[in-house]
Amino acid sequence: MSHPSQSSRTPRGHRNTTSSITKTPVHINIYDLLPPGRLSSTLWTLGASLLHTGVVIKDREYAFGGHNRNGVTGVYWTKPKTEPPGGTWRQEILHGFTYASPEEIEEIIRDASKEFTGPSYNLLTRNCNHFTSHLCKALTGQPAPNWINRAASIGVALPCVVPQGWVEPPECELEDQGEEARLTGRRSMERDDAWDESEYEEEDDDDLHHHPGQRKDDWGTRQLGDVKDTQGREIPSAERARMDRTVT
Repeated sequence: MSHPSQSSRTPRGHRNTTSSITKTPVHINIYDLLPPGRLSSTLWTLGASLLHTGVVIKDREYAFGGHNRNGVTGVYWTKPKTEPPGGTWRQEILHGFTYASPEEIEEIIRDASKEFTGPSYNLLTRNCNHFTSHLCKALTGQPAPNWINRAASIGVALPCVVPQGWVEPPECELEDQGEEARLTGRRSMERDDAWDESEYEEEDDDDLHHHPGQRKDDWGTRQLGDVKDTQGREIPSAERARMDRTVT
């Protein structure tokens, strides 16, 4: 009986030959999207935080966000450890290694960017963490750890326990309205139903060189106004794509 060749079973990010092998580490940066405090610390300890993640390849961090421009990718890059709006850098983990060449890595990222378009974004079923897992698997053969997207999984089953803006929840009341604000982590956002190139916030390249723990009001060029996911939920600022750094 013939058996499939080893090359047919090898992920694109791996090679069978030991000659001219390039070994590139693949890191995941993890950001907490809840305001710092007792609640976010407790959820982080329990592994149930609301998280944003990005995949770090050399000097770039790749992530996925939503927008409403048809046919345009939602995959973008930043300098590693650049905190998203309202987010706090929590941890960097070494996910593994890819043995793909630089050209192959670029091809893998381009393929992922074609699949993850901005209008396909969904807060619970196709968010930045789904992209992180997809890209990690394409590069290393192993998806990202499940716990980075646990809040979204919980939200599908138990919508009362995630921010109200993420779901259309059943009737569930909280006794303390102040606690509700903490749970939802809501922040006021500038709204404008019209969308054009002028509705962006911009920053210089030099502003990207900041360190974890430093707060920034702007995080590049992001679409403002009313931006919805595939089920009509408003996409938080932290989960909107940087339109000035999308992958092409």
